[in-house]
Amino acid sequence: MQILVDTPIWSLALQRTIEDLNPREQTQTAALRELIRDGRAQLVGPVRQELLCGIRQEKKFRELRDYLRAFDEPVLDGADYEDAAHIHNQCRTRGIAGSAIDFLICSIARRRNWEIFTPDQDFARYAKVFS
Repeated sequence: MQILVDTPIWSLALQRTIEDLNPREQTQTAALRELIRDGRAQLVGPVRQELLCGIRQEKKFRELRDYLRAFDEPVLDGADYEDAAHIHNQCRTRGIAGSAIDFLICSIARRRNWEIFTPDQDFARYAKVFS
């Protein structure tokens, strides 16, 4: 099974040193390395964008951009965005707020039968609504 890796997991692995990570974060980065090694880690455009946003030094931006280009990206289509809007509406009806990117990540994973690897507990709340 393919695993859609969310921004916080990539950020831990790409922007922090192992010494700066607590045991839980070290476990998460080790799991990401294994997913990459197995060819199961999936990077999607919205996550790529979040990872690249806020990098002020052009050299660091290019280095990260070039590293991330090694990961294939699934092609998104209109149905991904429509499903994301539907998930948003279902969650909103139940009083659960979220970001457009979070709902797009949910849609991408759901439509492809992928799991989402994230420490963000909001995704567990979203899943209760549409699973």
